[in-house]
Amino acid sequence: MDWYHYRFRSVWDLDAAPDTVFGVLERAGEYPDWWPQVREVTPVDERTGTARFRSVIPYDLVVSARESRNDPSARVLEMEMTGDLEGWVRWTLSARGGGTRALYEQEVVVNKPLLRRLAVAGRPFFLANHALMMRAGRRGLRGVLARRHTV
Repeated sequence: MDWYHYRFRSVWDLDAAPDTVFGVLERAGEYPDWWPQVREVTPVDERTGTARFRSVIPYDLVVSARESRNDPSARVLEMEMTGDLEGWVRWTLSARGGGTRALYEQEVVVNKPLLRRLAVAGRPFFLANHALMMRAGRRGLRGVLARRHTV
């Protein structure tokens, strides 16, 4: 087993049209406004930036991210990351009833030295930390979408 490698998959059912959800998700610079663990996003240009994440476990992860796919017709957003995490993250949206099913997929290798040293013993905590982050993100996105729906 590669203790530094992680694959994540989350499915969020949202009460908003796929194009509306896509419009929120493609604005990565606004993630800190609604996703508490995304502490900071600093644009470098229209396709790249840096992001800082921190959840329950007291460590920050900093990545450089580059948009590798922004396809509104297929409703796919994908970013490549380097830094404390190296790999990719992807959102794939599809219509579900009157709303959207958002599939979040991420595959990364941890490069942060502290997390590599704690890889075996810390893995269950890192996985739980990620799950808490995803729950908070879903809650935050639902809040943004509800506010847009009522405006």
